[in-house]
Formats: sequence, C-alpha cells, structure tokens
Amino acid sequence: MADLIAIGYPDETTAFAAADEARRLAQDLIIQPDAIAVISRDNDGSYHVHTSHHPVGAGASWGLFWGCLFGLLFFIPVFGMAIGAGLGALMGKFAKTSIDKQFQDQVRDMVKPGTSALFLMLEKVTPDKAVEAMSKYGGTVLKTSLSKEDEKELQEALHGGEAAAQ
Repeated sequence: MADLIAIGYPDETTAFAAADEARRLAQDLIIQPDAIAVISRDNDGSYHVHTSHHPVGAGASWGLFWGCLFGLLFFIPVFGMAIGAGLGALMGKFAKTSIDKQFQDQVRDMVKPGTSALFLMLEKVTPDKAVEAMSKYGGTVLKTSLSKEDEKELQEALHGGEAAAQ
C-alpha cells in the first residue's frame, strides 16, 4: 500500500526546503518515495508545481500522476497539458480511486494564496526518524492511502496497460 502525504505550510517557500529534506531522507533510506512534488500558490492565487520522480521509475508517468492529481484537486492543468478526451478519461479513472473526497477537500482548503505544500508518494518509511527530521519545518500533515489494487489500476492507466507486464 502506498501513502499519499500532503504537508501544508503557511508560506510559499517552506515546502521547497522540506522537499530537499525529503530527498536527503530518501538518500539515507529513511523514506522510500516514488515521487515528490511541491505546489506553491502565490498571493494572486496562481499555482506553481515542481516535481521530482524516483530515478528508476517512469518519470513521465509520475509527471502525469501529479498532473492528474493537481488537476483533480485544484482544477488546473499542470505542465501545460490540455484537458483533451484522453486526459479527461484518465482523470475520471483517477477520481474513482481511493483518494477520498475528504482528503481532496482538506488539501484544497490547505493550499490558499501565499502558501505551499509538499506532496510525497511513499512506499516505505521509518516513521520516528522521518518525523524527527521533518518536524523542524512544521506544517499540517494530511495522509491517504492507495490500496495495491488502486495503485496498480492507476499505474496501468498511466502506462497505457504496460504496468501489468512489469
């Protein structure tokens, strides 16, 4: 089961520092992230998305994952992706996974103008060490889990059915 964690910060920059710390924790094998993303929202309400993906994984698919997630959460196309029929269908499938409505609403409420949030898709974590390292940044933590079935379905949709063969 993979966990999707969102940590909200009361300014536009803290999520970037926390993302650097998350990458350091990954190098030290304290967390095993599939992907890391930061979304900041400036005072005029514009969103800015920055992502990094597990180097062994399919980066393009994680980019599409974040694009769909942020499109679903904030109603914005990410990475200049037009909402065409194919992406619309993928977002529909994405919306039907176990990313529950309450989590979606909480994330939307958390990312207000002038704030930022760190998003982590984690497979494994050493909780005590991760919490200790990340606690210096503060923030509001939201978490939801994807079942193996939902995660597989999402990956198949993102890979066009190739994930089943891997």
